[in-house]
Amino acid sequence: MVTARAAATFEPVGRSASAARSFVRDALLGWGLPEVVDDAVVLVSELVTNAVVHAGTAAEVCCLREADTVRIEVTDHHPERGLPTFADVPATASDHYADPDGEGGRGLLMCAALAERWGVEYGAGRKTVWFRLALPAHVAGTRYAVPATPGSELPRSSGPVHVAVVQLDDDGRVLAWNPDAEALFQHPADSVLGHPWADLAVWPQTPGLGLAATLRLARWEGGYALRRADGSTVDVYGVQVRLRDTDGTPSTLCLLVLDDDRAVLRSPARALPGEKPEASARLDLLAGLGSGEDLDTLLQHTVERARDLLDADAAYLLLTTDDETEFEVRAATGLTSGHRRHTRFPVDTGNRYDSPRLPSVHEDLATRPTGLPVLGGSGMRSLLTVPLKVEGRLIGSLGIATAAPGRYDNEDALRLQFAADRLALAVESTRLTELERLRRGSLSFLVEASDLLAGTLEHEQTLALMAQMAVPTLASWCTVYTNGDHGAPASLAFVLHEDEDRIDPLRALLDKTPAPDAGPTHGARFWTAPADTARGSGLADSPDLSGLLGETVVLPLTARNRVIGLFVLGTSAGVRFRQEVLELAEDLSRRAALALDNSRLYSERTATSQALQRSLLPPDLPEIPGVEVDVYYQAAGEGNEVGGDFYDLFPIREGTYGFAIGDVCGTGPEAASVTGLARHSLRLLAREGLDAPQVLSRLNTAILEEGSRSRFLTLLYGELTPLPDGSTELSLVCAGHPLPLRLRTDGRVDRAATPQPLLGVMEDLDLTAERLVLSPGEVLLCVTDGVTERREGLRMLGDDGLAEVLTGCTGLTAGAVALRVQRAVERFAPEPPSDDMAILTLRVPTQRTA
Repeated sequence: MVTARAAATFEPVGRSASAARSFVRDALLGWGLPEVVDDAVVLVSELVTNAVVHAGTAAEVCCLREADTVRIEVTDHHPERGLPTFADVPATASDHYADPDGEGGRGLLMCAALAERWGVEYGAGRKTVWFRLALPAHVAGTRYAVPATPGSELPRSSGPVHVAVVQLDDDGRVLAWNPDAEALFQHPADSVLGHPWADLAVWPQTPGLGLAATLRLARWEGGYALRRADGSTVDVYGVQVRLRDTDGTPSTLCLLVLDDDRAVLRSPARALPGEKPEASARLDLLAGLGSGEDLDTLLQHTVERARDLLDADAAYLLLTTDDETEFEVRAATGLTSGHRRHTRFPVDTGNRYDSPRLPSVHEDLATRPTGLPVLGGSGMRSLLTVPLKVEGRLIGSLGIATAAPGRYDNEDALRLQFAADRLALAVESTRLTELERLRRGSLSFLVEASDLLAGTLEHEQTLALMAQMAVPTLASWCTVYTNGDHGAPASLAFVLHEDEDRIDPLRALLDKTPAPDAGPTHGARFWTAPADTARGSGLADSPDLSGLLGETVVLPLTARNRVIGLFVLGTSAGVRFRQEVLELAEDLSRRAALALDNSRLYSERTATSQALQRSLLPPDLPEIPGVEVDVYYQAAGEGNEVGGDFYDLFPIREGTYGFAIGDVCGTGPEAASVTGLARHSLRLLAREGLDAPQVLSRLNTAILEEGSRSRFLTLLYGELTPLPDGSTELSLVCAGHPLPLRLRTDGRVDRAATPQPLLGVMEDLDLTAERLVLSPGEVLLCVTDGVTERREGLRMLGDDGLAEVLTGCTGLTAGAVALRVQRAVERFAPEPPSDDMAILTLRVPTQRTA
């Protein structure tokens, strides 16, 4: 006969299994049946998980209290799912038997192990799995006993034990208060009767049930504190039982002792019929672990505690990879050093009887070996493995082993599975926290790497940055190979080790090792050639290479759909690469490859540009008897050696020299192209015997013939001839250019020419040559507008400012004059010059040299 009923429906979402566990626990505790709570919660958790996660339907849970049993039903709406296969049922016996490696049968297997009776009922569009748990019989005589214990091991008491008996009404007010309560808490009965229990009880501020909710439970046991009459608090241990009087009015009876005397009231651990008391103790694999521990610490603590609690010789814990296709050894104890952490192997071994998704007991590995590589050659005979699952998803496996056969049975498997179910949530939570931390760290690392790589275009500096970012963050050492031109083999370009003293031995070894093949355009691959070379040359045991070589991986440097080099990372001996490290290294190699290719292109184009620009500069200036010549030249723009301003000095015929200083409209390569045209045309035309106006007229025609590429040009062109008396005769044409200044020996400065039309604008030019004779001690200063138009805000140096600078150069050599003008231009404004600048000085010395 059903005496009580509770039912609830849970939607097909991941959190439903947790909600179902809470529902069943509350229902059974409310009925006063704590003895069956644990088994019921475990079975309902598995069955609801099967329904909402694997079947994908809502789950209906119904709890029925009967005279001697509790019946719990879990109904879903996916009736075609099969029953689990058992050892005595052939796999081919029926299509309705499920694969034992699948998830669907695990709940039914646990029903068979824990329930008194269980079954499956099918209806129209629904399937119900039910199980019954027997209630403990209430018979006269001994219900529980503990063997005689030596006096030294009995619980201690500081004096006479007082057991306070307090009865509370349905509103939580004190109805009864016995003398032991007065003795323990120093409150007379008349001072507390009728007062709220909440005024005396100090309930712990932790997640869980509050005081009011606890008082309505059928039975509760635990610790809290009570306020004494003097205001102090005292820790107590209590048992609460919900009662009903003859009129049906509910109340709560509380039995309380001091916390030091809790052994008087504490309920002993429940033992299943026929079960050994020691074996019934629940395992707590997380006991003794501090909060906030990292994942590796948690896992290592778990395997060591599992080994100790189950008296094993070895234990290990595996976690699945992100794609859940492989296990990775993350913690182990009691195994040889050869079973290294981070070793990987497939989740599914192909053996249906060794499924990692179900608990498994191996009585003797010598008779029936397992397919787990982690135990190969370990000498272990007995093995017990249980899966770690979160919401039905396999996240890992916990195994314990001993050297003796037949050590574990199914009861041990159930105990370890219960502990693993609680452990799985902690592991998954910690793993997700660590993955988020690693993700954030990886993003920060890649952002910093991108910023650093984008900050330089120097090829050698880019190579150094690549290696410095990889070592020691990703690896112990790193090398970069760059591919040669026209299919030439890759060459070693950079080597770095975290210990600088080991760079030279590492480079020497790699020089003897053939470079790795280019291979695929993406992905890391392992490379054993350095270790092979060390063994082949007898250097493997040398002090220089001791502990140097562990795992080595090669990552291609792929940019613009071609492999431009190889990025090689290596670890120290005994260290293996983590998968997340390899993935981060791949991301870094992609960014580094693009930066390396950009630096290569920049270096090549810079070299080409500089070679072309140098061809536009005149060769070494000729020495002119009787004339000092000096030039200062600066092109605007980073990387430009030649711009729109130019100069030249060249012999025309014996005793006569041509000189020119000009300014093409604009700066940079476009202006430099017209510069080359002008400079080479001047030399060619002047040596054809043409005078200065004819030379400039022909040059004007050549510029106009350039069409859209033409630029107008200002030019000061002249021819100089040293005279026997020590003076120098000049013939000048100033075509739109800043006028040359003449510094006389008495310090006066005047213009040495008159302005005429610039070149590259009009076809017909009427140009005339102006004659000038420089006497000994006089200077002719020729500049471009980058000097005269030097600005600071609204202020400009101008012709007058240049003349003032030149006035102070009396008696200086040509070089000193050019240097003083250049410094005056730079100091005129704090900003660097923004225009090309050329300064040409000619000086006739006072004493003519031979």
